[in-house]
Amino acid sequence: MNEQPAKPEITVPEGDAPTELTTRDLVEGDGPEARPGTVVQVHYVGAAFASGREFDSSWEQNRPFKFAVGGGKAIKGLDRGVRGMRPGGRREIIVPPRLGYGKQSPSYLIPPGSTLVFVVDLLTVVGPQDTGGSRPHSSFV
Repeated sequence: MNEQPAKPEITVPEGDAPTELTTRDLVEGDGPEARPGTVVQVHYVGAAFASGREFDSSWEQNRPFKFAVGGGKAIKGLDRGVRGMRPGGRREIIVPPRLGYGKQSPSYLIPPGSTLVFVVDLLTVVGPQDTGGSRPHSSFV
């Protein structure tokens, strides 16, 4: 079994929050690419861009988040941000409010209208899967 990397620290970039989805590969993975129709499993840490304060992480309970890319189970910015990643990869994803929670914050740790910063480790990619029949459901990320 592969040993998982340690939980990453989030460093919020200097300057103003970007208004578009921004991704930066920190580690390149290999293997099948995450794309619409595949099912991915990720570890993530999320922080508010303005404060740098962590609001959620899958690392604490060692509970990776599994979702179908393009299936509506993750916020749009995270869904789009993992596309093109390969297993073993680590990516910083900066999500503008319109692709995150907008004005409908799920937590007091995320002020309405927040830009979000995620560091995501892509663990697995399986697919393609038929996601046409699945109904989106609410999830924190």
